[in-house]
Amino acid sequence: MAAFRYEALEDTGNPTRGVIEADGLRQARARLRESGLTVVSVHAVSQETLDTGEGQRWRLRSGISSAQLSMLTRQLATLLEAGLTIEQAFSALIEQSESEAVRQVLAGVRAELLAGHTLAQAMGHYGRVFPDIYRALVKAGEASGELSHVMLRLADYTESRQVLRQKVGLAFVYPAIVTLVALLVVTGLLVYVVPQVVGVFQQTRQTLPLLTRLLIGLSELLQASWFYLLGGLVGAVFAILMLLRREEIRYQWHRRLLRLPVIGRLVRGINTARMASTLAILAGSGVPLLVSLQAAAGVVENLPMRRALEDASKKVREGAGLSRALAVSGLFPPILVHLIASGEASGRLDAMLERAATQQEQEIGNYTSVLTSLLEPVLILVMGGVVLTIVLAILMPIIEMNQMVR
Repeated sequence: MAAFRYEALEDTGNPTRGVIEADGLRQARARLRESGLTVVSVHAVSQETLDTGEGQRWRLRSGISSAQLSMLTRQLATLLEAGLTIEQAFSALIEQSESEAVRQVLAGVRAELLAGHTLAQAMGHYGRVFPDIYRALVKAGEASGELSHVMLRLADYTESRQVLRQKVGLAFVYPAIVTLVALLVVTGLLVYVVPQVVGVFQQTRQTLPLLTRLLIGLSELLQASWFYLLGGLVGAVFAILMLLRREEIRYQWHRRLLRLPVIGRLVRGINTARMASTLAILAGSGVPLLVSLQAAAGVVENLPMRRALEDASKKVREGAGLSRALAVSGLFPPILVHLIASGEASGRLDAMLERAATQQEQEIGNYTSVLTSLLEPVLILVMGGVVLTIVLAILMPIIEMNQMVR
């Protein structure tokens, strides 16, 4: 039995769409007609149909966000822990899901399960929704017979990653808003306010101060060529994004990011936390270390760190210890290397990796809090300095005129 996505018309003429399970396309159409619906289109739910042909228009609606995946994993783990079978759990999730995209994916996975595939294989048909590490953990849980326990750990893992992502993202929302407002205010002053005020001084034919002349020149430049400046900025951003698609250029850029004093520490900490938490949950679920390292490399976004992890995997395959292999590159924090070495010596590698991940996440949280607390007054001071400069440029001619009158 497979899942089919349909669009149809009700008796009243109102359009409707959803997912239906049937043995084939013909049976799906027949079931829809039996329900009193006028079929408009019916397509099998699969990853391929989302990328080509009729499924192309579903592409933007077919994905599941990380927050939805985290909640879905927790719900599935809870249902399995309660004793429901996998098919029953997916049926319950389909019924209670409010998102059409989530229902489509769940129905497709359930159809693959009914066709005789394992859960990991069924999720493999939706690789963009369920990452490699996700499927690797599900496969390990099915092999060990502890799928419910593994799903609980996977739920904790996805939730912790979601919390870390939100924590880092929200920490820079306020500085970004302040910066945007400051740019808009300064641009408004230069384009609309300054020309009207300074125009009065130009009619007096007096020699204006240097600061005032510079402000007038900048204002005239923005008024005459703001469209070209905006187009150039957009073009530069687009060109940079196109260049960053090339792996070698992106590698050099990521390498420079690691060397920056503030951003480098944040990038290293985020990628280290992802890698350590991934290795911890994989190693704790019985996944072989080499397979775990391969999956962990997939969650590391910084290319130098990813290549260093891949090189470490090769050294581990040759018989070297993980801690020594990671220490060679010098890109990973020493605390991580020491905790891994302790885990290898004591036979508790997964516990030490989990401790390292927790330590890195706490450090990132504290670091971002301190960074944003410092950024806020700095941005306010910079904005105040710019406004003060504009005010001085306007007041200086007035002061000179008063002195001439006296």
